Parts: sequence; structure tokens; C-alpha cells
Amino acid sequence: MITVIGSLKGGSGKSTVTFNLAVWLTMAEKDLRVIDLDPQATLRDVAEVRQEEGYRPFISVKGKKFLDKAKLEGADEVLIDVGTADLEMMKQAIGIAHRIIVPVPPSQADIWSTQRFIQFVSSLETENRVEILGFINRGDTHHAVRETDEAAAALVSLQGIRFLKPRLSQRTIFRRSFSEGLAVFELSAKSKGTVEFNALCAKLYPELVG
Repeated sequence: MITVIGSLKGGSGKSTVTFNLAVWLTMAEKDLRVIDLDPQATLRDVAEVRQEEGYRPFISVKGKKFLDKAKLEGADEVLIDVGTADLEMMKQAIGIAHRIIVPVPPSQADIWSTQRFIQFVSSLETENRVEILGFINRGDTHHAVRETDEAAAALVSLQGIRFLKPRLSQRTIFRRSFSEGLAVFELSAKSKGTVEFNALCAKLYPELVG
């Protein structure tokens, strides 16, 4: 399955999500291809940190030259991190994708951006019927703050996207693990961040945990 992790807005945590999924799928012994189409190359940077530190399994991250359906068809899973800085590459990635995962931070601006992204995807010609999945990322951890729940309610109401209930909160462990080249569950197997991430994986890849 070819999965694009994308949105039209920067700062949504796409690379962090992609990296953690890449480590998780590799540990699940899936034949995985990972492609970074964001000119900032954050995903490639963290993969290099991981390799320099000697953490296993290694995560190989390729660039846009590897965005070729024929080259990707042999893999069990494909993850593609896309950024808006190269819109043409984003269109190409969506064109061959089976699904798109959209991390949505809890703000009205991000809800509006997600709505525009859904419209953008629907305007493209794609080889497959692309499913768009959205979840709240970088949610508030304080129960008195209602913005995260309000954003989730707004995301549920959007047409053309399937809402995933598991959410990732704005936790230090996600930033720390990413800077160290480790997945959140490698850094701390029992942290709240790991519990949240495992719940998301169970929704995205039920066949691997059932």
C-alpha cells in the first residue's frame, strides 16, 4: 500500500509521524520504502542521525528520483512524506497513492487548510481511489483546554475525509525522540506518547496487530 502523509500547511508534524511509522513498520518486518519529497529533507536528516548513532533497524529514506510506481510495487508498504514547497511532486505522489494520512493540529486555521487539501486532492487525476484519513496531532494535554476537542468535532464534520479517533498530543517525548533518531516507543515503551502512537497504528494497520 502506498501511503502519503501530507497536508497544505507546514508545522503539522508530518515528518515526525512518518518517521515513527517507518520504524514501527520495519520492526513489524514489512518490506518498506520511505520517500521524502519535502525540500527541507527533515525525514532524511533524522534517518541519518539514526544511522550515525547505530540504532537498528536502519531506516533508508529516498528522494524524488525513487517516486516511480514500478519501483515501489514490490514493497509491502510505502510511506511518502510530502511538503507544499514542491507542489508538482506532491501531485505525483497523490496520483499513485492508495491513501493519504493528514495530521491536523487543533486550530481553526488547520481545519480550513485540511478542507482545502481535501478539495485539492479531489481535483487531481489519480490511478487509485484515494482514501483520506485525518487525525488530531499535537493536541492539548490539559483537560481544561477545549480547542482540541472542538477541532476533532470540526474534523468529523468535514466531507471527504475519514476521521480517526486516536490522537497524538503535544508531548515533549515526540520532539526528543525525533531529535535523537529514535521512535517514541523506542525512547520510552510505557510513555503516554507511546500509548497514543500505538493506538494510531492499530487503526492504520489493524492487520498487523489483530
